[in-house]
Amino acid sequence: MLVETMSNNSNFKTMENTTEKPVAKVVGEDGNVFVTLGICTRALKKAGQGDKVKELTDRVFNSGSYSEALCIMMDYCELE
Repeated sequence: MLVETMSNNSNFKTMENTTEKPVAKVVGEDGNVFVTLGICTRALKKAGQGDKVKELTDRVFNSGSYSEALCIMMDYCELE
């Protein structure tokens, strides 16, 4: 869960990640977006965050580009 904290004295937004992102090892794997998404969904399930899988896949399928899809996956997992 992300918690957003705003300071009254500044224009900064601080995002604090209260849930660890699981590591998805994609280096050396097929770069196809569906393969990468599968690696990410398995990493989420293994980390006990299976409830995020549908949200992730929906966001990736509705993305407009490969780069956007990778950025979305990085919101959920640490890609290595």
